[in-house]
Amino acid sequence: MVGPLLPALEQRMQQRYRIHRWWEAPDPARFLSEHGRRVRGIATSGRFGATRELIEALPALEVIVSFGVGYDPIDMDAARGRDVVVTNTPGVLDDCVADTALALMLSVSRRICELDRFVRAGHWRQASPGLGRKLGGRCCGILGLGNIGRQIARRAEAFGMDIAYHNRQPRQDVPPHYRYCADLVALARESDVMVLALPGGAHTRHIVDADVLEALGPDGILVNVARGSVVDEAALVQALSTGRLAGAGLDVYEHEPDVPPALCAMDHVVLLPHVGSSTVETRQAMSDLFMANLDGWFERRRPLTPVA
Repeated sequence: MVGPLLPALEQRMQQRYRIHRWWEAPDPARFLSEHGRRVRGIATSGRFGATRELIEALPALEVIVSFGVGYDPIDMDAARGRDVVVTNTPGVLDDCVADTALALMLSVSRRICELDRFVRAGHWRQASPGLGRKLGGRCCGILGLGNIGRQIARRAEAFGMDIAYHNRQPRQDVPPHYRYCADLVALARESDVMVLALPGGAHTRHIVDADVLEALGPDGILVNVARGSVVDEAALVQALSTGRLAGAGLDVYEHEPDVPPALCAMDHVVLLPHVGSSTVETRQAMSDLFMANLDGWFERRRPLTPVA
């Protein structure tokens, strides 16, 4: 394993496979030299991934099984060059990540966390808490209308929001009243709340830049449940600190687990520690699919969810 997984999942793996906890090795290079020729699989997650150097150090490697839907930390070019199969755990976490997006939307627009602090600090008797903003009647713009993005759209519609979205191409399998925006700046201009639900990786790094934030505007809210790398974090801090953006709800960050102190100091920003899929039910489903992929490869050479 490249990094720690859920303890219960590690126990399930140990019952069927010989496991090496590579990150615990006092000398990782020596470990690879002594054991690397016998390693046939990598167990990892969307946090730890697998580097080119690690992949190339394992001549018998057949499969990389990842816990999570995002696989941008895995060097896919290196894996393809070695004909190594890569799997992830899509589908089973869509609902919980969408729920997290809606929780962040509500928390920022209705100032839930800020007002919780207001009450706890004893300010209610001395001052008015001020007003929030309703979601109904506003536009939810979604960058990345994939499986998770569509679940977010369904939930936003239930709150009476209009839906706009940007993908590389318009989708033909969504309701006709979903408005397609041909470019990201146009989506930002349409949106009152813009939710990011797209994959990470080099091709989407800083796709949400200062121009996009400027188009979202001083009444706009940014919600990110995708990857921290898709946002220019310095530009986001600047927009929030100068009033050019109304607020943000963030579950992910550019340099996790480090969060800019400026964001931590802002009352109009809600911060979560990358917990979009962190429920008992979803983590169990992810663990089951992880094991189905691992067993599927070594028993039948057919994992359930290989990455295309």
